[in-house]
Amino acid sequence: MKDGTMKQRAAYQAIEALQVLEDLRTYTPVLCGTIPIGIDVDDSDLDIVMEVNDLSTFKEKVTNLYGGLPDFTIKHKVIDEHDVVKANFMFKGFEFELFGQDQPVQCQRAYVHMMIEHELLKDNPLLRDNVIELKKKGYKTEPAFCEWLGIEGDPYEGLIQYGGEREIISPRGVQS
Repeated sequence: MKDGTMKQRAAYQAIEALQVLEDLRTYTPVLCGTIPIGIDVDDSDLDIVMEVNDLSTFKEKVTNLYGGLPDFTIKHKVIDEHDVVKANFMFKGFEFELFGQDQPVQCQRAYVHMMIEHELLKDNPLLRDNVIELKKKGYKTEPAFCEWLGIEGDPYEGLIQYGGEREIISPRGVQS
């Protein structure tokens, strides 16, 4: 992203200025989402997913580090039968979303979806513009991919199944 699009470079600079990857390195932070793969729209955020074994300690650390930033919120909830802590805040014009759960990053949905989407974009150059157009019309990323690819049903599960059928991912996450 350091040498990417203007938005990717700005995102890289914001991440570096915040030192979020360094501050949270013990949780193996990985930037996911639309900005790294170049299908972002104006309001795309910076999603950083992490493997967190102690959610209470993570929640406290994130609050101490970023609790004073604009629009800071933090929630502990259950998503897909996994306890998660999700923090959001604004920094240098970007909304950051920090997402921690007790699961290796490469097995988390955000990472798996991004890797599938990245492979699909490499294989089909027309897909990028079509997905971005659908996103501008209000579609979320996974539903936009599924709409264009003709995947029916739950778009989050459907995209994972599609990626598995095309051997982009293995049952335990993305193939190496």
